[in-house]
Amino acid sequence: MNTLFLPELREMLADSNRAELEEFCDALNAGRTAEFMEGLTDDEIWKVLQYAPPPRRAEIFGYFEHDRKVAIFESQPPKEVAEIVVETPADDRVDLLQDLPTQRVDEILRLLPVEDRRDIRRLQSYEEGTAGALMTTEVAMLAENMTVGEALQELSKQSEELETIYYLFVVDDNQLLRGIVSTRQLVSALSKPSLTLGEMMESDVVAVLVTDDQEVVAEKVERFNLLAIPVIDSGRQLLGIITHDDVIDVVREELAEDAQRIAAVAPLEQDFLRVPLWTLSWKRGLWLTILFFAALLTAFALRHYEEELATYAWLVAFIPLIISAGGNSGSQSATLVITAMTSGHVKFRDWPEVLRREVIVSLILGVFLSLIGLSVAIFIAPSHHDAMVIPLTLVSVIVCGCLCGATLPIIFKRLGLDPAMMSNPFVAGIVDILGIVIYINIARALLG
Repeated sequence: MNTLFLPELREMLADSNRAELEEFCDALNAGRTAEFMEGLTDDEIWKVLQYAPPPRRAEIFGYFEHDRKVAIFESQPPKEVAEIVVETPADDRVDLLQDLPTQRVDEILRLLPVEDRRDIRRLQSYEEGTAGALMTTEVAMLAENMTVGEALQELSKQSEELETIYYLFVVDDNQLLRGIVSTRQLVSALSKPSLTLGEMMESDVVAVLVTDDQEVVAEKVERFNLLAIPVIDSGRQLLGIITHDDVIDVVREELAEDAQRIAAVAPLEQDFLRVPLWTLSWKRGLWLTILFFAALLTAFALRHYEEELATYAWLVAFIPLIISAGGNSGSQSATLVITAMTSGHVKFRDWPEVLRREVIVSLILGVFLSLIGLSVAIFIAPSHHDAMVIPLTLVSVIVCGCLCGATLPIIFKRLGLDPAMMSNPFVAGIVDILGIVIYINIARALLG
C-alpha cells in the first residue's frame, strides 16, 4: 500500500479543496491514482472519485481490487454507482454486478439506459466459464463496402466506447463476420482513400463460439498470438470480443485450479484469505479422507507381510526409503505430464512417446539411487547377497512410480476428466501400496 499522499488527500477532503482534488484525479496514470488511494476508507475513495469526470472516474475505479469494488458498490448511492457502471467496459461491469445482492443490482439497473440494461442482461445469461461470459460487446464493427476514409471517420465516432481499436471487424448487413482489418492496415492505406474494407480485409478470421469453454479461448489466443479474439454464434454472427487482459485472467485462474488439484485440494472459488474456514476445511478434508483410506491400504499391505518382516527385521528400516522413492518419482512424473497437457504440449496420441521417455529416465534415476541405497544396505543387511534386495527394489519401484505418474493423468484426460485430479498425493498413495508389494516379493525371491 502506497501511503505517500494519504495525509494530503484527507486534508483536501476535509477542506473540500476542489481544484487540488480534480488535479489529483487527472494528473497521474489511473493505476497510480488508484494505488495512492488504497489506504483510504471506502467512503473516502468514493468522495475523491466524485471530483473526476465519469469516464475518468470509471477508469480509476477499475484498478481497485474486485472485492473492494463490490463493497463500494454495495454501500454508495445507487445513482452515483450507475454513473460508473455506464462508463465501465461491458464484461467488467457484469463481473461486478453478479457479486452484488439481487436487490442492489435491481436498484442500479433501473437507473441505467435501456440499451446498457439489455446488454448486461444478455451477458449475464451466458454460462460462467464460457466465451460468452468473458466477452465484451464494445467492438469495432464496420461495413465491408466502407472506404478507408469512411472507416476512419466512423472509427473516430466509436473510439471512446470501444474496448480496443487495434482489430476492426468487418461485417455485413446482418452483422455476420466477414473479415478483419487492423488499424495499422487502415492507416497504411491512407494513400488509397477509395479502397474498401472488403478489398483489404483478411477473410480467414480466428474466432470462438459463444458457448466455447474459456480454456479453448485461452488456447487459441496463445496459439495465434492475438490481442483480441472475436466471439460468434453458430450462424457466424459477431457478438463481441475477448481481449488479451481477460485471457490472462483466465490463464491465471486455470493455473491456480490445476495447482490446487495437484496438491489434492478442491479448487477454491475465492481468494485463499477470504474463503470461509468451514469451506476450506471441506475442500481439503474431502481429498485428505480419500488419501487417508489409501494409506490404510498401505497399512493392510504391511500387516499382510508381517511374517516376512518379523523374520527379516532389517528390511523394516528401509520401508520409508522405498515408499518415498516411489512416491516422489511418481509425483514428479505426474506434475510434468499434467503441466505439459495443460499447456497443450502433450496429447493422448503422445502416450507411447511419454512412456518411452519415462522408462529411460526412470531407469537412469533408479540405477543412480540404487547405488546409494546399496552403499547403505551393505552395512545393515546380514550379507552382501541380502543387501541386493534394496537396489533391485529401488529400480523397480522408481520405474513403477514414474510410469504410474505419467500414465494416470493421460487416462483421466482420455476419460474426459481433468488430469490434475490425478494429484501428486493420489499417485503417491497408489505407488506406496505397489512399493510394499514389490519390496516384499523381491525380498522373498532373493532371501527365500
